[in-house]
Amino acid sequence: MPPKRGDNPDFIAASAPAPLPQRFNNGAIFQPAQSRGLFEDYKARQVGDLLNVQLVENTNASKSAKTSVTKDSTVGVDFSQLDVMGHQVEPSNNLLGVGAVSGQEFEGEGDSEQSNSLSGQITVTVAEVLPNGNLVVQGEKWLGLNQGKEYVRLRGIVRPIDISANNTVLSTQVGDVQIYYGGTGAVADSNIMGWAMRFFVSALMPF
Repeated sequence: MPPKRGDNPDFIAASAPAPLPQRFNNGAIFQPAQSRGLFEDYKARQVGDLLNVQLVENTNASKSAKTSVTKDSTVGVDFSQLDVMGHQVEPSNNLLGVGAVSGQEFEGEGDSEQSNSLSGQITVTVAEVLPNGNLVVQGEKWLGLNQGKEYVRLRGIVRPIDISANNTVLSTQVGDVQIYYGGTGAVADSNIMGWAMRFFVSALMPF
């Protein structure tokens, strides 16, 4: 089943909790439960706050392996040194000479390379404030195109010290990060391998 917006609770935007009612109201304009420092910035720090994440993912991986095995075996039996009825068998009469030669050789080689790059920006919400002050953020971004939709999902842990003054953090600074990028629609379906081809390239194919 193709993914849908809101189908995974790990990426649903978190809402800010309702403010607690005042235990008493002295009639003043300033109320401690709903106050914010006069000189505080507007960086994300509470559940429901928005945070901009700059996607700067770039990974490259390569692997190469080569194996070569060779085995040769030779077995021979010389009957020329045997005595038959008291007479030594001459080499020219060696009709019983037995010899066997076997050889085995195996060579294997494999190469694997993978490169991924993801850039852009996604705005997520603070879903939880951990006891040490770090923020658990999560969110998703969907774009509707002509032939389908594209989405970006992100979830991870952010240190408040890594958040810049303009309320932005790099994706490389998000801990335990989960980033998913994909699409739905005709274009995405055209890139999916059919079931028959998946069988021929799977480990179940004996040839």
